[in-house]
Amino acid sequence: MTQTKTITTEREQRPGEHKEDTHMRAIVYHTYGSPDVLKLEEVQKPVPQDDEVLVKVHATSVNAGDWHLLRGKPFLMRLMGFGLLKPKNTILGSDIAGRVEAVGRNVKQFQSGDEVFGNTAKYGFGGFAEYVSVPENALILKPTNISFEEAAAVPQAALTALQGLRDKGHIQKGQKVLINGAGGGVGTFAVQLAKSFGAEVTAVCSTRNVDIVRSIGADHVIDYTQEDCTRNGQRYDLILAVNGYHSISDYKRALNPEGVYVMTGGSNAQMFQAMLLGPLISRTGRQKMGNSAHKPNKKDLIFMKELLEASKVKPVIDRRFPLRDVADAIRYLEAGHAQGKVVITVEHDNKT
Repeated sequence: MTQTKTITTEREQRPGEHKEDTHMRAIVYHTYGSPDVLKLEEVQKPVPQDDEVLVKVHATSVNAGDWHLLRGKPFLMRLMGFGLLKPKNTILGSDIAGRVEAVGRNVKQFQSGDEVFGNTAKYGFGGFAEYVSVPENALILKPTNISFEEAAAVPQAALTALQGLRDKGHIQKGQKVLINGAGGGVGTFAVQLAKSFGAEVTAVCSTRNVDIVRSIGADHVIDYTQEDCTRNGQRYDLILAVNGYHSISDYKRALNPEGVYVMTGGSNAQMFQAMLLGPLISRTGRQKMGNSAHKPNKKDLIFMKELLEASKVKPVIDRRFPLRDVADAIRYLEAGHAQGKVVITVEHDNKT
């Protein structure tokens, strides 16, 4: 059973049960719109099915996908099963970290009390809440050397960076790699991952992010307010575009003759150029250009866990917001200047 079905199905309160045992707080929306449509409500607490794990959420994080789903834009998203006129899933949030509260009878990998993290996007979202119930394959054990907040910053942003660099970009040791948008959530993971693969990394970011990007291992840093990375004469083997507004022709100019360009975030114009013009350019020349979308999966999350445990990658957290202020967190992320990840902390002691 998905999270959405669970929280919208009311049931009789059993004798001896207290309301706090059967209900939880969650940030809910019933119509597409701005962050103003988000409300803190008491809803039905999910009950894990046979193959599900009930997680007591201690932290979650905000991703660009949250505000796209909140606004229902681009409209194509609505046609992809998220709800044409109103949202199908009424609780956003895909990255979670917390403790196992209960498990279904068929669950083999976890037990009550385990510290876990994972991504719920394939199972109805539901992370902006005190509890969420998901299949066990959505979760893995949390590294002991990082906090719940750090773990919640990882699943979507880190896998987006990993899949863009490794799977689509075919990154190799010794390559010259350019990461545009290096100061954000995906970008800070991309810089560290590219370094872990042995690449020479040039990071592009705003003035305020120069120091943090250097501190996480970038070999060269370009402040885009002072220099255009596509017009300085440098050429790269791989370009990962996480943010920015350069056209695909700009990036083509900055690639080596057999270079690879991967778009994994940016404007709608960039997205459509990568999807429509990228394959054409790739067929007619030696350069490869296209886009990469986040694909949640357990294997890649385990790969990231091993890097986290080895301290080869460290989540960068900009700000923490309490659950009640998810709307403010989304506004902050949507403004486009977050330095690393924006995290939501979920307190369970205070029900007000």
